[in-house]
Amino acid sequence: MRERTEAMPSDPRAELVPEPGAEQVATQLTAAVGRLLRRLRTTSSDSLLTPTQRSVLTRLDREGPATTAALARAEYVRPQSMRLTLGALESQGLVGRAPDPADGRKSVMSITDTGLATLTAVRAAKHNWLAEAIAAELDGAERRTVAETADLLDRLVER
Repeated sequence: MRERTEAMPSDPRAELVPEPGAEQVATQLTAAVGRLLRRLRTTSSDSLLTPTQRSVLTRLDREGPATTAALARAEYVRPQSMRLTLGALESQGLVGRAPDPADGRKSVMSITDTGLATLTAVRAAKHNWLAEAIAAELDGAERRTVAETADLLDRLVER
């Protein structure tokens, strides 16, 4: 008896399912990423930081010291709102204020060691939740698919 050497499709139904359109994929992806982001935000709610406060700390960590006006522009908020956010962060010891070397009338805000430790804890909580969810919910093939998807998303973002 001769062995069959033809490759069998892994899922015979795959041939019957039409390729999804770009609009459909965009809609599904937007919804899934939105739910993921909301879930990640809730994993570190015990840090007592608002999403705006976390964003400002992240920006100061990545980009360095900045004026209130520059932070307001970068975060797309009014300077008055940014002053409130920075005031709350400063009262918790998460940011510090120093005179602007270029213009002594202005202040430059920077992240403190306490702010960096808080931000590190927030990032770790998000990472740990996601790693645990992936380990608990996905098998090896699914993890490879998610890793490939992450690479594709990086490619889209770089476009």
